[in-house]
Amino acid sequence: MAASLVNPEAIYVSASFDDNLKGFILAAVSGVFIGSSFIIKKLGLQRAGASGTRASSGGYGYLKEPLWWIGMVTMIVGELSNFVAYMFAPAVLVTPLGALSIIVSAILAHFFLKEKLQKMGILGCVLCIVGSTLIVLHAPSERSLTSVEEIWELATQPAFLLYTASAIAVSLLLILYFEPRHGQTNIMVYVGICSIIGSLTVMSIKAVGIAIKLTFEGSSQVACFQTWVFVMVAITCVITQLNYLNKALDTFNAALVSPIYYALFTSLTIFASAIMFKDWSGQSASNIVSVLCGLIVVLSGTLVLHSTRERDPASVIDMYSSLSPQVSWFVHMNGETWKQNADELCPDFDAILKQDHFK
Repeated sequence: MAASLVNPEAIYVSASFDDNLKGFILAAVSGVFIGSSFIIKKLGLQRAGASGTRASSGGYGYLKEPLWWIGMVTMIVGELSNFVAYMFAPAVLVTPLGALSIIVSAILAHFFLKEKLQKMGILGCVLCIVGSTLIVLHAPSERSLTSVEEIWELATQPAFLLYTASAIAVSLLLILYFEPRHGQTNIMVYVGICSIIGSLTVMSIKAVGIAIKLTFEGSSQVACFQTWVFVMVAITCVITQLNYLNKALDTFNAALVSPIYYALFTSLTIFASAIMFKDWSGQSASNIVSVLCGLIVVLSGTLVLHSTRERDPASVIDMYSSLSPQVSWFVHMNGETWKQNADELCPDFDAILKQDHFK
């Protein structure tokens, strides 16, 4: 009689809340570890650079620095924690919490790297915390899935296939047409590629994570070909995403790349998750509006925080190279006149000029 009074819906809500709580804790731990890793690695790089060639000048002395390796291990732990978080909670909850790593790195940089945190930077941290709180309180529950075949059905539904086809088409357009022409001048080319591909990365990683979770729970998904399709898609997307993110960071200022990438990547990931996993299904309008408002607040806080971070001072060589004029020589030889840049003159030609000068 007592068993009949148990409400199955209440049990489901309680289990979903527990999963969301696990996802939140894991995402928060991930943010702390990843944010700390940036500072630890930078301290290691500074220590290695003080006794040898800096990494920015091609040195690899940091590989002998224990502090740098501690930072790498810390980052790996953070990434693994983030991966596990996707097993329990929806992307709309996990992805925005990546802003916590920005807060942690900004606070630690203030104390250990002497990078002063401005008043607007503190406001940015507060906005990120407030927005994250709104998202956590109103985030939808994770959909209960019992096999990788169910995930495959979600991934092959017409709406998500349309999103995937559109994402691939836009990425190929950016890679094949816009990158050769505007990649070095327009930040949205590289950032757009890694953000769009990144949304597919999260979907495939989440599918792999759920398959691993089900396997550990006793329902093995190893023999399913869909599991390995998701694994291959995840590997391909991760490699592509990291490749173009590195290009963006190498071409443009990191203080500009990071907030734009975070905002675009987070928005597209939440949009893709809403299509594939139907995160908003059965949610009230107030919950949806609250989560969207929380997301906007987090994105605003991230932009404010990045805009107030102190930049690394430019090296003396870079300063002089950017200010020094370009000299060209007009040479008349054998009845022909041709132009040569000063920095392109070969040693032999320089010697000829000196000899002719004293004749």
